[in-house]
Formats: sequence, C-alpha cells, structure tokens
Amino acid sequence: MRQGSGTYVGISVLRQALLKLGHEVTLIAPRRALGTWRRLWFNLHLRRLRTGATVVGFDLDGLFLGGGSSIASIKGVLAEESCHERGWSRLSLGLQARWEGVRARRADRVIATSRYAAAAIERCYRVPQERIRVVPELLDLAAWNALLAAAPLAVRTRPRVLCVAHLYPRKDVSTLLQAAARLHADVEIRVVGEGPELARLRHQARTLGVQDRVRFLGHISRAELAGEYRNADLFCLPSRQEGFGIVLLEAMAAGLPIVAARATAVPEVVPEPACGCLFLPGDAAELARLLELLLADATVRRDQGRAGRRRAAAFDAPAVAAQFLRAIS
Repeated sequence: MRQGSGTYVGISVLRQALLKLGHEVTLIAPRRALGTWRRLWFNLHLRRLRTGATVVGFDLDGLFLGGGSSIASIKGVLAEESCHERGWSRLSLGLQARWEGVRARRADRVIATSRYAAAAIERCYRVPQERIRVVPELLDLAAWNALLAAAPLAVRTRPRVLCVAHLYPRKDVSTLLQAAARLHADVEIRVVGEGPELARLRHQARTLGVQDRVRFLGHISRAELAGEYRNADLFCLPSRQEGFGIVLLEAMAAGLPIVAARATAVPEVVPEPACGCLFLPGDAAELARLLELLLADATVRRDQGRAGRRRAAAFDAPAVAAQFLRAIS
C-alpha cells in the first residue's frame, strides 16, 4: 500500500504498538503497491511460507496459506466496496472480493474493524459469526499529537472544510462539490487524496463554478496532513462505504467536528450529535445545510471537537493492540 493510506496507517501503527508491547513482528510485504494480478502473484509466492508463528494476512493476503494459526484481518470488505465502483475498478475489486471470501473462510479467525464490517463479512463471505472478532482501527495518539503540535498555523482569509479520501466513486466527493455550490458562506474546501476520480472531480468543480473554493491537494506527507487537520475548521467525509474510517479518528483526535454520510460503519465511529452531524448519503442539500450550520456556530464546533478528542482516546494504539492480541489468541 502507498504510504499514507488508511490501510497503511492501520497496519504500521498496529505493528509498532505490538513491538512496544514486547512481541516480535515480522512484516512481509511488496516494495510497492500492486495491481490485481501482481497481488495474486505475490500471494502465490507466500504459499511457501512455513512458520510456527501466528500469520495475519490483511484483506485477501494469505490466500494460499494453510494450517497453523492463520488470521484474516479484513479492512474494507471488498465485496461491498466493489458495488460502489465503475468499470475496471469494479471488475478488479469484484475479482479480489472472491479471493478475499476464500481467504476469510479458510482462516482460523477473522478480524473485522467494526460491527458493521463483521455483519458484512458474515453475509457476503458466509463466515460463521462465532469465528469473527471485532477490533477497531487504532491511532498512535502521542505521535499524532506531536505532528499536530509541530504543524505551523496558516494565515487564512476564510473557513476551511477538510476532506481526506482516496478518490474512488465510493468516497462520493462529488456530493461535497455539489454541496459547495449551494453554500452561501465563503468557504475553502480542501481535498487531500489521489485516485481515478480526480480528473472527473476537477471537471465537476469547474462545471459547478466552485473551482475557486475547492483545492485538490493530491497525496501529501504525514506532516503536511497534520497541518491540514490543524488548520481546518471542520472535517467532512461524504463516503458511502467505510469499514471503519481512520480519517475519522484523525479528525476527532485533531479536535475537529465531523460532517459525514450516515453510512455503513460511520455511525459507530462518530456518535451523533456529540462528535458530529450525519446526513443521508448523496444528499447534497442536507450536507450544505449542516456545513453552514456548523460554520456559523463556533460553540457547537468547539463542543463537538472536545467530545471527539475524548472519544479518540479510546482508540489509542496500546489499548487497541491489546484487544487485537486477545482476539487472535
């Protein structure tokens, strides 16, 4: 996975937390992101792996492993993700979902990131409920807080709304652009991320006449990302499908109120109205209304931001790593 993705962050933070708890952790991974067929080839090579240790494969990885303590950690439930995609991405994810289903059924235990994801794994992959454990995503709060504190404050002339997402159709940044066209307030919307939808989203911003208030920042470093969180007024994730959403944890830990689609696992992660406001997926008018409501009320933003910080503490890396160890034992 490319550094900076939610999956990359989740795996690397978990590994570091397990090392700090005194466990030996070996990472087996390709040097760069892989397409569908290269990923299959990578897994074919893994079938020779013989070890007495517990082997955790993320998503479909570990497809050909057999015997021993084999754990499948499903991050996004590819069978669901594929339903929201188009063209080759849909075909590719659909094929990978079949392999992920085989992997999940063969594993001794399956780890899901949310109750929603656990139900989807049971439904889509026909994995018995008793073999599934829920362990949420995690965040190294000490490291994240240090990055936030080190990030410089920007000189701003208007409020900022931050969105962080890989730009696939299921992330539905299109609805955020439609909402931007309805806003009466002068707002800057900053979108961090790359993906196959980028060109179409840029075109849509020009068509809607919001190109002056929307900035596409592409892929940025972790330190730069912390700066975006620190200088935002609120966080928006219009995604229609999330197995969990690490970016929601990052936003809450940064003290940002959240506006997100009421979809899949999001309501589990973001309690409403304590930490944010949720809207029906694809409802640009309601999204615009909530954005304007929060941007106009500093007190609500402050209260939701404080509640978010308190909630994020429950997902700190040492505590969740301990949950993970209990789940795989």
